[in-house]
Amino acid sequence: MSQIDETHAPDLKSWVEDANGHPDFPIQNLPLGIFSPPGEGPRAGVAVGDHILDLKAIGDSLPAAIRPALVDEHLNSLLGLPAATRRALRRRVSTLLSDEGARAAVAPALYKVAHCTLHLPARIGDYTDFYVGIHHATNVGTLFRPDNPLLPNYKYVPIGYHGRASSIRPSAVPVVRPRGQAKGPADSEPRFGPSQRLDYELELGIWIGEGNVLGDAIPIGAATDHIAGFCLLNDWSARDFQAWEYVPLGPFLAKNFHSTISPWVVTAEALAPFHIAQPPRTEGDPAPLPYLWDAQDQASGAYALDLRVYISTERMREAGRPPFRLSEGTAANMYWTAAQIVTHHASNGCNLNPGDLLGTGTISGPDRSALGSLLEITRGGAEPVDLPSGERRTFLEDGDEIILEARAHRDGFASIGFGECRARILPVRG
Repeated sequence: MSQIDETHAPDLKSWVEDANGHPDFPIQNLPLGIFSPPGEGPRAGVAVGDHILDLKAIGDSLPAAIRPALVDEHLNSLLGLPAATRRALRRRVSTLLSDEGARAAVAPALYKVAHCTLHLPARIGDYTDFYVGIHHATNVGTLFRPDNPLLPNYKYVPIGYHGRASSIRPSAVPVVRPRGQAKGPADSEPRFGPSQRLDYELELGIWIGEGNVLGDAIPIGAATDHIAGFCLLNDWSARDFQAWEYVPLGPFLAKNFHSTISPWVVTAEALAPFHIAQPPRTEGDPAPLPYLWDAQDQASGAYALDLRVYISTERMREAGRPPFRLSEGTAANMYWTAAQIVTHHASNGCNLNPGDLLGTGTISGPDRSALGSLLEITRGGAEPVDLPSGERRTFLEDGDEIILEARAHRDGFASIGFGECRARILPVRG
């Protein structure tokens, strides 16, 4: 597990003025990403305030073990480096951005974020989405199985499904309303057409760092060594397609048409101060099986993250209204830890690779103010949401934009954020 060091000092300041007090990217964060400066190709960078530091441009000032990874136009090689090497990179960049004496040499490698294009951080070879938000699982289960909302395996095994990596896009890329099959309770046969129940899902993404050899497991005590960082993830869902197709093999076309992620990898090292205890299980719940149990993980395997969801409709934007907050909750509402997710994924010998992405599944809280999807907020569409513009929503309409935010906080440390994860719904094509 990452350690707290001088890079987390709350009084640390940067000579990059807009980094000091920045809500997402103060010098205590330093997330990794891939960006293109104006007229140039993609390269690795670090976000600091409203700027991006070009790592390749300052390669000679960085640890030698880092430099070969900066040739790549993706972060896979860098994410796959040992945690100690990534920590050395973080410490060096922190020094360069806080030492006034380094300003003259480093400042030419800084670009304004507003002038750059942000890309997917990595070549995502594989994407798996889990279902570890217990309140979400209970709420959705109640809609479909009122007498038995959680299936017997839920509290024994971190449930997941293999998603579609090719349709993952960075923040701000629009979502085209999907077409598919759906069959309502009163329909005699299914129809094919645009989704009428398009929804979002508030999730965290877990970026895999060092992988494992095919056939080898990842012990629970070592799982955090394989986590390079986190992002926000919106797993867009066509609920009408999902209800028709998910039996017997689970999610398919209802999920694979588009997923949106925030473009910055908030590193495991940056999140070191924000570990908290995993909430205790409800009395009577089974203990995790031994391969998923680690006392240290239970003591500090959760994260102090505030999660928020906002909606902005076309009418709201035309009227100059700010986005409306749909929900606010905490990442501590996960039934399984990130380490347990990683360990279970590799427990059968499945090989994880640097740049693989794991979704937590929708993270909802115990009350309506902290629900992570419209399916839950509107109780399957039965209770519409009233917006300040006078509009109502059961599910998303064309022109709607969903914005996810996350911030880590803890007394005695500078808060850090993930940046926005946003996308707007476009009409179906054709």
